[in-house]
Amino acid sequence: MNRENQIDLSQYQVRTDLALESHQMAVEQYGEQIPGVYINEEEIEGIHISRLSIQSEEGAKRINKRKGNYITFEADALKRHDSTFQGQMTKVFANDFQRYLKEIGILEDAKVLVIGLGNWNVTPDALGPLVVEKILVTRHLFELMPNDVNEGFRPVSAVAPGVLGITGIETSDIVKGIVEESKPDLVIAIDALAARSLNRVNSTIQIADTGINPGSGIGNKRKALNRETLGVPVIAIGIPTVVDAVSITSDTMDYLLQHLGKQMDIRNPFGKRPSKNPEIHQHFLGMVGTLGEQEKRQLIYEVLAPLGYNLMVTPKEVDIFIEDMAEILANGLNMALHSAVNEENIASYTN
Repeated sequence: MNRENQIDLSQYQVRTDLALESHQMAVEQYGEQIPGVYINEEEIEGIHISRLSIQSEEGAKRINKRKGNYITFEADALKRHDSTFQGQMTKVFANDFQRYLKEIGILEDAKVLVIGLGNWNVTPDALGPLVVEKILVTRHLFELMPNDVNEGFRPVSAVAPGVLGITGIETSDIVKGIVEESKPDLVIAIDALAARSLNRVNSTIQIADTGINPGSGIGNKRKALNRETLGVPVIAIGIPTVVDAVSITSDTMDYLLQHLGKQMDIRNPFGKRPSKNPEIHQHFLGMVGTLGEQEKRQLIYEVLAPLGYNLMVTPKEVDIFIEDMAEILANGLNMALHSAVNEENIASYTN
């Protein structure tokens, strides 16, 4: 591709809300570890957990994420609609989130407000409202009959404020008003996210203590919900439900190369995996195969964008997935926020 004819790469920004993906892209771009950014990884019951900490301004700038802490849970088994594994995921998420609250200084009796962001009329964007429906709310009990509330519960309230197109009011303004009136000690914001990789759609949960910009993953960034705007700590929890067509096309090309490499047994002659070997890329894709990852995505964008085909895409099973993931997040939060709730008795509180 003639570089003189290329548009500025900034005209195509890879759409991802996942800090882990942003970190991976930064490492690919700079070819080195990012200063002031630290990552630890572990495996628990088939769930890969990555803990990313951005501690420097330089690191935040390179990764294009705010300074703070990000936890990412990844498990391909979430795509299988396996109730047993979903129970394991709920338990792991609840335990980790409970420990996370202690680490940031949230006391067991702290008042919590859960915000379900998104549009309940659009399935891929309905995660937040669905989670709110399943949250065990108790604030009213503490207000009306405090002596009747058993130990092991805390004041929890929940609301789904809708989106600007439905209410005509900025979501952040609605949430700010609720926070000012109800005075929670912590806000938990739930939202659907966008991913760079097709593989992470339907299989990833991210927790961040940096707040959230509703709509940022699909290029419709609204006012932020964070400590600065609301005056209290904000933890964002999100799950990627969409990916753009550029990413799908790029991933498909890589999967195709891997498949051809296996079919034609060319792994050994080149000595590297087909998806990582420039010689194999050029062998099958010619000039396009010589492009770097960002250049390849830019080329695909230049082809799709004028046609209006750079769509945001979600899997056809998204309705089942959203229901499953809403159940996992709600049950996990109920167990993490109320010590009296556990995997044995949770059904009696949520059904």
